[in-house]
Amino acid sequence: AWVSGEPEMHLLLGLLAEAAVPAPALFWVGLKRNASACTHEEQPLRGFSWEGVEGGTAPQEVPAELGRWGQEPLRSCLTARCAGLHLAEDPRDGPSWGWKE
Repeated sequence: AWVSGEPEMHLLLGLLAEAAVPAPALFWVGLKRNASACTHEEQPLRGFSWEGVEGGTAPQEVPAELGRWGQEPLRSCLTARCAGLHLAEDPRDGPSWGWKE
């Protein structure tokens, strides 16, 4: 799966809220950085990209509003890594979601 923009993110967060998923929680939604790719701090997804699903084509352009990281990923160019959608325990203290390696 992948998230291509803010409307899809709001839909996903709404579905998780309806399912009464307890926070904190971490969900992998298809973000991966291959071993040959480096961390890029200037990019919203920091060098991670969406995995294709069933031969589909994941969006290449990522809107800046999806560049919310709850915890910045480690800087690396040597190790494959995944990132997930992290739901915060108490959204009143900050954003309700962010990416986490």
